[in-house]
Amino acid sequence: MYFAAMLARTEDGWVASDTELDNVETLSDIADIAREASEDDDTVLVLIEQEDAWFGVVRVDGEDDPRVFLSNAAVANRSSYGAMLVDELLGHEDDEGDDLDTLDLDGTEDGEPETGEDDEGDDGAAASVAPSGPLGDGRLLEDLGVSEKELLALDGDALGTIAEALGCTDVLEAVR
Repeated sequence: MYFAAMLARTEDGWVASDTELDNVETLSDIADIAREASEDDDTVLVLIEQEDAWFGVVRVDGEDDPRVFLSNAAVANRSSYGAMLVDELLGHEDDEGDDLDTLDLDGTEDGEPETGEDDEGDDGAAASVAPSGPLGDGRLLEDLGVSEKELLALDGDALGTIAEALGCTDVLEAVR
């Protein structure tokens, strides 16, 4: 079971909203949702957790590239949203896009022989490789009061601890 929430910083403080990730397929999709919730290109945090197994933070500041942190990439990689973020962080998503651009109508790539089921096994093995432990930008919350050391040490209710550091525990709990 996932929990996802969006915290948008405004002039009046943080505003939280429950976030549906059903139609999210890429990090760009998450960034687009965050930008829609932003007032005047302010900071938006998308917080994702899966049953205390792992958590992720996606930070979007205006039109800047989103910054991502995952508490445990290997565990996150076993879930759909986590795997999508791991792939984005490791650059697997770009590789797949390149492959799609070079496909012939017969389903083979230019200059490569047709192969069978082995391709699927290779793709699955490449996609399943994720480092054990944290992955991404551990410093993405430093200017908001959560140091890299503190972020790396979080466990249990990590999102609650982050909200507490931001001064918006009540706001986050309202959407939980």
